Amino acid sequence: MSQVLTLQFDVLSPNRDRVGESPVWHDAEQALYWVDIEGRAIRRYDWAARSTRSWQTDERVACIALRAGGGLVAGMESGLFAVDLPEAGERADTRLLQAVTHPRDGMRFNDGRCDRQGRLWASTMVMDMGLAAADGVLRRFDSIGLSEPLVGGLLTGNGLGFSPDGRVMYLSDSHPKVQRIWRFDLGEDGVPQGRREFVDMNQYPGRPDGAAVDAEGCYWICGNDAGQVHRFTPEGRLDRSLQLPVSKPAMCSFGGPGMEWLFVTSIPPAQPAPGFDASLDGAVLVLRPGVKGIAEVPFGGRKPSLHTASAPVGAA
Repeated sequence: MSQVLTLQFDVLSPNRDRVGESPVWHDAEQALYWVDIEGRAIRRYDWAARSTRSWQTDERVACIALRAGGGLVAGMESGLFAVDLPEAGERADTRLLQAVTHPRDGMRFNDGRCDRQGRLWASTMVMDMGLAAADGVLRRFDSIGLSEPLVGGLLTGNGLGFSPDGRVMYLSDSHPKVQRIWRFDLGEDGVPQGRREFVDMNQYPGRPDGAAVDAEGCYWICGNDAGQVHRFTPEGRLDRSLQLPVSKPAMCSFGGPGMEWLFVTSIPPAQPAPGFDASLDGAVLVLRPGVKGIAEVPFGGRKPSLHTASAPVGAA
């Protein structure tokens, strides 16, 4: 039987996000970036200075990745953007890289991260989860352009992660009607194949939200609504769970000195959840889980192989 562990934690900054997501550690800067989707903000925590800065965006910003050469790339409502964060001022400088035409109104990008080749993967979703509309898709974006949908029929695509060697991709659907995680084979061509169920999260506490993969190849997934983060082995066996003081952990990522720390963003519940600390809802927590993570590959940081599944830049 797997263990449920309660580890010592710290609160990263005084900010409380409305929808905290997409924590990304920048190892060269020794800083953590993350977003507040509904707050339309990008935040940066300087590890050495113990200080946080925030920049506003014109649209909801759902996911970010480091960008080779500096800055970020972000998935927002209308497309994918290059983002620069000025030293002076509180607004992010954004430049559209790829517009996206969604199949219906009220959609945006959701979960996203770069694979080991420096290609950005991002899912889309219908913002009103009550509609349970399976119009979300997963696409890949690289120097060639934006791919056609590579996985479709998603209600709330989430949980992207990649094995240390880049040959396995994980994807979840966190909608209450689905709550499953899948595993795919990922070749050099960047086309996911061999989809199979990795974990049925209906059997475990919480909905499968954002995820990360550690240096040992194990998959960490936030159990939203249950206040836990679960670690699954590459075979899909639950290895351990971490109990948190917030009910809605949203996404986790590794970072900090030596890549020994786990950062967890969170979301305030509609109503305070019994047994949890409401004063921490929306906070970013940091703890040492006892295993190391892998440094993020920036977008464009490694030249991807040519493939046939992409559309030219400008296509949707």
